[in-house]
Amino acid sequence: MSNQNPEEIEQEFFNALIEADHEALDRLLADDFSLIDVMTGSEVSKAELLEIVVARGFRFEEINRIDFRVRLYGAVAVITGQTEIIGGANGRRFEVDSRYTHVFEEQLGGWRMVAAQGTQIVTPLVKA
Repeated sequence: MSNQNPEEIEQEFFNALIEADHEALDRLLADDFSLIDVMTGSEVSKAELLEIVVARGFRFEEINRIDFRVRLYGAVAVITGQTEIIGGANGRRFEVDSRYTHVFEEQLGGWRMVAAQGTQIVTPLVKA
């Protein structure tokens, strides 16, 4: 494991998604990692995410981190932020703005992502 900080690990995670880098994702994610999907709200395990990335049925073209905040609690880090995501799923292009929470734990001398939650930002058609 490296001595990178959680912010650097998170950026590496985003890059690994864009590059569909199975090895990097396997290294960055804890074995019991779970993701709550930004589009469907479904729970996705590490194994399922790696399978999706390898199959390339779901691809990320861009993940632009708009802002983020890192909070450290001993061996746990919580990063909250906002992203713009462009990609494709099953032949259909998508663009999603989201807010997210990523949780990291210091394991074996390095930081690994243990949980991720995304929430789509929906702009109302009519402002109150």
